[in-house]
Amino acid sequence: MAKWTLYYGGPIITMEEPLCADALLVKDGSIEGVGSFDELKGRIPSPPETDARQVEYRDLKGCTLMPAFLDPHSHFSQYANSLLQIPLDEMKSIPEIQNKIREFIRANRTAPGQWLIAKGYDHNLLAEGRHLTCWDLDAAAPSNPLLVQHRSGHLGVFNTLALDELGVTPQTPSPSGGLIGVQDGHLTGYMEENAFMEYLKKAPSPSPDDLIGAFQKVQDRYASYGITTIQDGMIVDQMAPLYKMLLDHHLLKLDLVGYPGAEGGLEFINSFPHCIKAYQNHFKIGGYKIFLDGSPQGRTAWMREPYLPDASGQTDYCGYGTMSDEAVLSAVNLAAEQGLQLLAHCNGDGAAEQYLRAFETAYKESGAASPKEFTAPLRPVIIHAQLIGTDQLEKAACLGLIPSFFIAHIYYWGDTHIRNFGIERASRISPAASARALNIPYTFHQDSPVIEPNMLETVWCAVNRLTRNGVLLGEGERISVLDAFKGITIHAAYQYFEENSKGSLAPGKLADLVILGDNPLTVSPESIRDIPVIETIKEGETIYRNPKF
Repeated sequence: MAKWTLYYGGPIITMEEPLCADALLVKDGSIEGVGSFDELKGRIPSPPETDARQVEYRDLKGCTLMPAFLDPHSHFSQYANSLLQIPLDEMKSIPEIQNKIREFIRANRTAPGQWLIAKGYDHNLLAEGRHLTCWDLDAAAPSNPLLVQHRSGHLGVFNTLALDELGVTPQTPSPSGGLIGVQDGHLTGYMEENAFMEYLKKAPSPSPDDLIGAFQKVQDRYASYGITTIQDGMIVDQMAPLYKMLLDHHLLKLDLVGYPGAEGGLEFINSFPHCIKAYQNHFKIGGYKIFLDGSPQGRTAWMREPYLPDASGQTDYCGYGTMSDEAVLSAVNLAAEQGLQLLAHCNGDGAAEQYLRAFETAYKESGAASPKEFTAPLRPVIIHAQLIGTDQLEKAACLGLIPSFFIAHIYYWGDTHIRNFGIERASRISPAASARALNIPYTFHQDSPVIEPNMLETVWCAVNRLTRNGVLLGEGERISVLDAFKGITIHAAYQYFEENSKGSLAPGKLADLVILGDNPLTVSPESIRDIPVIETIKEGETIYRNPKF
């Protein structure tokens, strides 16, 4: 017999017209109706046509019900791995970092020679105002190979034992679009972009048992923020056995969309032919991913105009790209030939320009009647779009490209961007209001594990645009609370080609729901990020319940 649930007794935000409803009826994991309590109650068959035990009346008791949130970009596997790493996010000095690492080694009785990975340091927040070195790390872990990842995910530092095991010497050439740090003929341990990514992949992975536990925990973490659809934004071929294990053992309870790299991801795609653009055991392959630059807080984002000088005094530094024009065009054509989506990491406007140029070229060579006819099956995404220009947003609108803003940069690194670019350029980061004015279906993400996937905090950032130091950064780019929620509901569903099943409360859509402790449309904008997530529901089943309520 069918299972029925009728929600009532609190604000119900549909994210459609009409925006609010009195009640919501769910049948077997899908939305059966939205409207008045009496009308929906009347749709539930009476016994013996239905078992009374299969009917539940959920009184919201004043809490708010709305569509569950969709994560438009993060790194599910890296996030799971991060739970097994030494957290350095709150460290304010190099001695604090060293002590944290020593404490971890003592507490876990780490054997000499065992690899260690730490994550989350940010040189912008350290008292010393500089990156770590291998010598700093040698002092903390003299007997263990150690890798420390920068919070941006684009930089990192290895200690001497790690460099030795990986075979890195002062003579090792830096790959194109990357850097291996050398000072006075000695390795510093610092690497960035393609160099860091290359050696990060060579570091030993955790055991399968540890990973399974981490994958389960990280799904609980996403669900605790009201999220039911998540992303793995850069999958390499070597992860195919891991994903086979996840699917074979039915370990996914959230919908997961994966994007292998356009360079070297074909083997992974061929391993899961039934998952291409279609969920199997909650997993589907959405398309391909490429990286075109780095991070603005790490000064590796590729800019059209130079950064402000740093301690080195360099006046003409614009960051750099990580792929050639030919390689980017090849990725665009690959996605178009296979009818798959393409996501491109573009923080700087130089990287955005390269991506837009590739689509303009591919469209002209395709013979399509219009740019949007060419891109409509692909819905290409500009990931981060942190410093995209207004002129480039206009091009994106014409080409049918979707910007997915890492808008929480305003709070976490807005003050750093002011130092790197000046107040005028920094105020233009994550230009959500400009995208809205152009009717572009923008989305918002957190790039987890860079930061926690706290969707309500992200909405707060889009609405208030305040930095850690309380600076109002780009008042003209503020958007309304409702428009901010579109970036994590209906627009995010559109990005995933799932607008017919997710993103709003309408008959026939999945009952992916979140219950909030207050109505985000009526509380003060300053308090949005303080609203608790009470419960998260995936296809009619509760997958998270806040223990405090």
